Amino acid sequence: MTSRKSRGPRQLRIGIDTGGTFTDFIAFTGEYRVAFKVPSTPAAPADAILAGIERVLAGRDLQQVVGSAGFRAEIAHGTTVATNALLERKGARTALVTTAGFEDVIEIGRQARPDLYNLNVTRPAPLVPQELRFGIQERVDSDGRVIEVLRRSALSTLRRQLREAQVDSIAISLLFSFANAAHERAIAEALRVLGVPVSVSHEILPEYREYERTSTVVVNAYLAPRVGKYLAALNEGLDALFPHRDLAQLRIMQSSGGSISAEVAAREPVRTILSGPAGGVVASLRLAELAGISEIITFDMGGTSTDVALCCGTARTTNEAHLAGLPVAVPVLDIHTVGAGGGSIASVDAGGALRVGPQSAGAVPGPACYGVGTLPTVTDANLVLGRFGGDGLLAGEIKLDLERAVSAVDDLAKDLAEASGRRVARYEAALGVIRVANTNMEHALRIVSTERGHDPRRFTLVSFGGAGGLHAVALAEALRVPKILVPADPGNFSALGVLLAEVVRDYSRTVMLALLPGERPGPEVDREFAALSKRALADLRAEGFTGSRVRLVRSVAVRYHGQSFELEVPWRANPAPAFHKAHRDRYGHGDPRHGIEIVNLRLRGIGMTTKPALPRRRAVSNPRVEPKGETQLRIGRRVVKAPVFDRTRIDVGARLAGPAIIVEYGSTTFVPPGWQLEVDAWRNLVLTPGQ
Repeated sequence: MTSRKSRGPRQLRIGIDTGGTFTDFIAFTGEYRVAFKVPSTPAAPADAILAGIERVLAGRDLQQVVGSAGFRAEIAHGTTVATNALLERKGARTALVTTAGFEDVIEIGRQARPDLYNLNVTRPAPLVPQELRFGIQERVDSDGRVIEVLRRSALSTLRRQLREAQVDSIAISLLFSFANAAHERAIAEALRVLGVPVSVSHEILPEYREYERTSTVVVNAYLAPRVGKYLAALNEGLDALFPHRDLAQLRIMQSSGGSISAEVAAREPVRTILSGPAGGVVASLRLAELAGISEIITFDMGGTSTDVALCCGTARTTNEAHLAGLPVAVPVLDIHTVGAGGGSIASVDAGGALRVGPQSAGAVPGPACYGVGTLPTVTDANLVLGRFGGDGLLAGEIKLDLERAVSAVDDLAKDLAEASGRRVARYEAALGVIRVANTNMEHALRIVSTERGHDPRRFTLVSFGGAGGLHAVALAEALRVPKILVPADPGNFSALGVLLAEVVRDYSRTVMLALLPGERPGPEVDREFAALSKRALADLRAEGFTGSRVRLVRSVAVRYHGQSFELEVPWRANPAPAFHKAHRDRYGHGDPRHGIEIVNLRLRGIGMTTKPALPRRRAVSNPRVEPKGETQLRIGRRVVKAPVFDRTRIDVGARLAGPAIIVEYGSTTFVPPGWQLEVDAWRNLVLTPGQ
């Protein structure tokens, strides 16, 4: 745990990020700061969160002021409940109501195949089985004109069918509801008497493309009961912790990089499917801004997975995300995730190859060195290679069992020896685990950089997460990234990002407005944006934001006539020049002589939150950099001695050269030979290749 005292704290801000192994906390009040981890409780995620909040409130500086006049608490939370429910297919028994004849849209999908030449490819089963898809007689055309009236008798029949089916949640997605939502409203009103959550497409995603829209609203309905139950349990626990519950506000991180109230998150959980990873990107951008860096690649390696994103000044969002093979068309930060983390399990497959992940030891039983598990993991391999500097984790809260890790890695070495027909040493097996894990993560980094036309040599790698510092240099060398930045409290960095995020509400509207070269949009676009702005201002007012604390950002999704997909550009009276430039940047060509089509209007309503200060510190004249001990490292075939440094005892401006191990509460950083480290004004560790 790290902390600093303050005088008379009155506003408490707590950032929380739930991971597969640990739940991370960072709290600020005045100048007081505390950061720590608690083991995650996958069976009941709220338990770990409430235990951590109780630990924050037990702080000496807070006991006297919680509940006093003027005290307020803001809790921002990145959650994996929606993600895990979708990945594990543990959502609700969901029904889909759609226009008759279109019941199988979610099964037909698109013709695009993830593996083009695989004749035996199997697609994930739809979240709604065929017997729970209900077509209703109604029809609206693409211009919003009613062709077939929705009859009351059809609503009565539908209500009876759904009651008999005993569904837990309902998704409603009619064919052209984005053009005229009257029929969807009538169906939703008729079905709310059933007492189950009802997700409606014109509220979640009023855009064309029936497959993506239907998939998105089905995902929302599938998640709503579970996420709603989770947030209800969390709110109940907060009621017990805070004497005046109205003074403790709970917000949930969205996949788009902004937060929303818990009430909105319970109603629209599809917006939280990448809730946790988004926090790390937000914090990385803020840190890069302070350090004067515009181009970064974020590298977040936790216990279960690794999340990477490339940012050029801002975070890129997409409306074309897929999770568990299902399209989700709400705004999502463009984050690529791979199943490689500290808890990833190493094994030998049927062909004799070494595999690492995606299966993880998680919080229970955890890596073998945690004292319960028996299977070798990436963490066990790092421990066997000496990369923890002889220390435990979390300032000694977790003792690392070297003998148990050695036993697990030895078992893996035996399996590799049997498969290869030659002797495999312990260190070979451990190094093999690290190399395979690094290869998996390197591939993820290449997907967001070189495969999209970006040269990694222009970027800085921002490394965080509990395990990131142990692997960052190897990945930087593989991609020839010239600089690595390891922030303060890297193990709790995503929790900081959740706390730094603005409150964000996203709105959209399909317009399908064709423009000839040189033609400008008419006043109808301004009218539509005005209607979206009115909704945004009302919703942000309900979240407590008015006046100068509100910002509205307009954008449009545009394409050339005849294209099937759009690019999003900022709204201008004439959006064509910006679109032509965006098209050239993305695809290498653009044609100003060609007409364009504005497909969707999009508006982002932003509520400006109060953020914790990240102060700049001056370098001291004689910076302290004294090792606390020494460890033996296995580097390839060599065993070398390396100093171990306590990060809290390294001053701003200090420099050192590898090999070295930097230990701290929530993470460990490995500086190999040939690399050097400097501490900058924001207490970041800046790693660069030696001269």
